[in-house]
Amino acid sequence: MVRMKKTSAAIAAAAASTLLLSACSTADSEGGTSADATDGALTVATAFYPLQFVAEQVGGDHVVVVSMTPAGVEPHDVELSPATVRKLGTADLALYLSEFQPAVDDAISTTGVEALDAAAVVELHAESGHADDEHTDDEHADEDHADEDEHDHGSSDPHFWLDPELLAAYADAVGQAFAAADPDNADTYTANAEALHDSLHEIDEQFATGLAQCERDTIVTGHEAFGYLADRYDLHQEGIAGLDPESEPSPARILEIKDIIAETGATTIFTEDEVSASVAEALASDVGVETSVLSPVETVADGEDYISVMTANLATLEGALGCE
Repeated sequence: MVRMKKTSAAIAAAAASTLLLSACSTADSEGGTSADATDGALTVATAFYPLQFVAEQVGGDHVVVVSMTPAGVEPHDVELSPATVRKLGTADLALYLSEFQPAVDDAISTTGVEALDAAAVVELHAESGHADDEHTDDEHADEDHADEDEHDHGSSDPHFWLDPELLAAYADAVGQAFAAADPDNADTYTANAEALHDSLHEIDEQFATGLAQCERDTIVTGHEAFGYLADRYDLHQEGIAGLDPESEPSPARILEIKDIIAETGATTIFTEDEVSASVAEALASDVGVETSVLSPVETVADGEDYISVMTANLATLEGALGCE
């Protein structure tokens, strides 16, 4: 089980020196804010959707959330516009995950904005070995993928939010950071963080119950985004590609996945909503299985949120794995 690091006091102290700006309480994408300002509200810049969701839920009417990754954009390799960087520089606090989005890391370093790094709150999983395995049998790997290091996410899997309990731990830290930055509304932030924690714990219990008795426990995915979810609920993830959603699997990895599907009786290859599914669909057609979207919740459609998408993910998994 991944445990939360004991950094709450340090997080609160780091956030305490932030300045208050005039802003409003609804999120906008790509560095924008809504029209009417409310005196005394915190401006919080968030790197990508799950952190935006936490900021909105914890901050409520006292916080305006500025998203650095536009809605519908795959966040791994997002590029920030000058306007977004300027908005970041005027924020009271930024929420981000170091080594996940290089452009965001650079902008936070350049602007000097106070920032709460999720990697300082939750202990990230080490990257699995499958990403490296993809290319070991390809004699041209060094040539074909020489630029992959530019998109390296470090040695850790960034997708911690797919374990609801880890996202709940981060929500607690965000509540402390907001309270330190805006003591007048500290009680509200604390209460909101507790309510979000409870909601995420409920989602966790639903997953644990729904996936407790299934015919299969192996999930074959387009890329290895679901390690935290798999570990939390005793599933086994097999990614066609590694952590980088743009990487191409080697022929050896494709053959290995075919063998895994045959051995485990998997009926589904899980694809994603914002990542090309061409390789997964071709493989599924070749071996005679279905494809189904399993969202990594890196972005959501209008009218959806983390809770609704995770609920849909559970239903998808229950159907594909033959759960009772």
